[in-house]
Amino acid sequence: MRAVRLEAVGQLFARDIEKPSPGPGQMLVRIEACGICGTDRHLYLGEFPAAPPVTLGHEFSGIVAEIGEGVADFRVGMRVTGDPNIACGRCSQCRRGRVNLCEKLQAIGIHRDGGFAEYVILPQNQAVELPLDLDPLHGTFCEPLACCLHGIDLAEIKTGDSVVVLGGGVIGLLVVQLARLAGASRVVLVTRHPEKRALAERLGATATLDPTGHDPIAAINGASGLLPGGADVVIECAGVRETVEQSVRMARTGGTVVILGVMPQGTKIEIEPFDILFRELKIIGSFVNPFTHARAADLIASGAIQVAPLISRTISLDEAPDAIGRPARSGEIRVLVLP
Repeated sequence: MRAVRLEAVGQLFARDIEKPSPGPGQMLVRIEACGICGTDRHLYLGEFPAAPPVTLGHEFSGIVAEIGEGVADFRVGMRVTGDPNIACGRCSQCRRGRVNLCEKLQAIGIHRDGGFAEYVILPQNQAVELPLDLDPLHGTFCEPLACCLHGIDLAEIKTGDSVVVLGGGVIGLLVVQLARLAGASRVVLVTRHPEKRALAERLGATATLDPTGHDPIAAINGASGLLPGGADVVIECAGVRETVEQSVRMARTGGTVVILGVMPQGTKIEIEPFDILFRELKIIGSFVNPFTHARAADLIASGAIQVAPLISRTISLDEAPDAIGRPARSGEIRVLVLP
């Protein structure tokens, strides 16, 4: 079968490999689509830990093609999405219910072969059924939406809260929708891309802000800003040092900041501990998707979250290495790989 393999840092190729067979408790899934995530670019550049050689791709949906011994809840022909993050279930973090912080966490598409291929092995415990009448392209958004749901859970948005979302990529645009569903009355998305600002307003943002050309902090929390005094919740979705630093200053006194964007390992930021102390800010990191994948699938299947407008283009497996190895095109949101 054809697959996109990360052989080493900076070495990514589409090539033929042996088609896998499912073992006990596993299913062989024929991939219908798999999304290119910013994390895939971090993996390619060596900015996020991986286990090459490995087939990349962790945002996938597909059809069950074969089932292994002991698989009881799924059958051939079902459409499924895969939660890529596999916890051991035995370490101290797992015993506390913090499966996303598992000491032996492995991820499909990072440590195990993933969805940039014609087929992938999926443990039945990681599978969530999707309706057969759902557009298979939409199923690829379950994983990023699940990660966003965890961030929204940690943010503890209350009805009537104000929220600032930094970053207009797929994560930011999903968070805008989730923040409104959570009850936020004002949601401001900050991005320099005009087409993403326009889309955010169609998806539920009450206002958007272009951070170029003026002070975005004053434009948010200044006396004549969009949210005088700052936001109840700021969610950083860009994974950029500048926006992480801005997020702390955009929060109101007593507010909450959630760091959802992924930055390269080793990146440092400047913060003022006295400011955090004096204004009693809550700063929270949000990592992957503990127990949120099925919720994400339900939201997408029900149409409560719009994902079709987030698809920029589709490409083949052979085109994927070039697309992953280059920066995303200006204004691009999500590129899907179709085997």
